[in-house]
Amino acid sequence: MKPRRILTILLCASLTAVSAGAEAHGAGDNVKPNFSHAIPNIPGKTLTAVEVMYPPGGSSQPHTHAKSAFIYAYVVSGAIESQVDNGATRTYKAGESFYEEPGQHHGVSRNASKTEPAKLLAVFVVDSNETTLTTPDK
Repeated sequence: MKPRRILTILLCASLTAVSAGAEAHGAGDNVKPNFSHAIPNIPGKTLTAVEVMYPPGGSSQPHTHAKSAFIYAYVVSGAIESQVDNGATRTYKAGESFYEEPGQHHGVSRNASKTEPAKLLAVFVVDSNETTLTTPDK
């Protein structure tokens, strides 16, 4: 198979993953695809970024991410409260960042303000064949 064809297939799979991840979030947030591309020097891995916009008082449902996903999260504006696994709930302000290891549970992800919106950029390094980035708790 030609390298260009392989990259096209991987990109389509990545965009599907971004769409699947957006569907798992609730009415308290809005997820928008930002970027997705196969990592050329790490076969089988894709870098995918999504913007998560929280209205005042908005939140995501408790969830887990794709099993292979390493996530870097950067607060673009406002402030985000986050709790991963059994760790403490922390508030991250615009310009601050955090990460999630593969397989961790994200119990709290919400806007820290009841009056101002907040925006988070989540960057995933994930196996290219994983099509669901986020799965809400049952």
